[in-house]
Amino acid sequence: MPTAADIQNEIAKGRFTPHTALTNMALAYYQDSTNYFAKSIFPTVPVSLSSDNYYVFDKEDLLRDNWKRKPAYGKVSPVPVSEHTEQYACQVDQMIMGIDQIRQTDLTRRQAPATADPRVQRTRTIAEQLNIHQDRIFAQKFFKTGIWGQDMKGSTAASEGSTFIKFSDSNADPIKFIDEEKSKMLASTGRMPNRLALGNKVFNALKNSEAILDHVKYGGSTANPATVSLQVLAELFGVDQVVVLNSIMNKGAMGADANMGFIADDSSFLLAYATPNPSIDEPSAGYIFTWDMLGDGQLLPILQNPGEPGTHTEYIEGLVASDMRATAKDLGYFYSEAV
Repeated sequence: MPTAADIQNEIAKGRFTPHTALTNMALAYYQDSTNYFAKSIFPTVPVSLSSDNYYVFDKEDLLRDNWKRKPAYGKVSPVPVSEHTEQYACQVDQMIMGIDQIRQTDLTRRQAPATADPRVQRTRTIAEQLNIHQDRIFAQKFFKTGIWGQDMKGSTAASEGSTFIKFSDSNADPIKFIDEEKSKMLASTGRMPNRLALGNKVFNALKNSEAILDHVKYGGSTANPATVSLQVLAELFGVDQVVVLNSIMNKGAMGADANMGFIADDSSFLLAYATPNPSIDEPSAGYIFTWDMLGDGQLLPILQNPGEPGTHTEYIEGLVASDMRATAKDLGYFYSEAV
């Protein structure tokens, strides 16, 4: 333990460094990036206008057999294909964080490493909170009852139409149930569902489901036991992608006690068809329209702005403009209270 005299000597020699915040570690509760789900389920469509129309061609005409026998010396009547338009409208959301330049003077003079740069920290925080923001909107727009072509509710005893056996029930057979639901969508739309979005509790129930464990238990060994991973579930359910909606947020207001919880309903799941890439010739249950509002190709511009004279403050600003829209409601089925 250095004495006062030791410290005085160090100061005289110019080698004394006062205690300051550690620059090689910090306690920041950034989430694992794999927790976020909004951009993993439905494709993003970059748009050049804040609002516009997009075409919807009616499946009834596209999926009908309109071929007819050609009459001798004549021709068949032209076949109309009905169409209508829907509209997206991107609204601009903004987040700003300030930097006190006077407070940063000491850090600059101490030649702190880049990890202490407040601009880097503010930029990362803005990007992190954008993920939370978009997941919250996704849950409101897509992950609830009343949005899609079918809503079903879990029960201890299934009945015709509106209920199914909860996946946490020992009598449940999730694989058989999902296969039946996929066939139902295929029969009514011509598209086989390829996306499965699971609440956290639903994923946990599937990992412990007897019906699923029976399919994987012979695929492991003592050294490498079989596990029910997302890839395994995707193969068992016959979908391209299984996503668990694991992101969390504090739902409490500023200054109030923390109210942590999953952003999306952890007891529900969504079965849907989504095209891998935006296409005018391919339907998709949902799209995320994102507007390039500044015209520079950046869908999430991060800007640095000076504060008013005399404030000795600068600001880091983030902007985003998007519209999450269910573009083909019959290509999504929602299931609540699955556990």
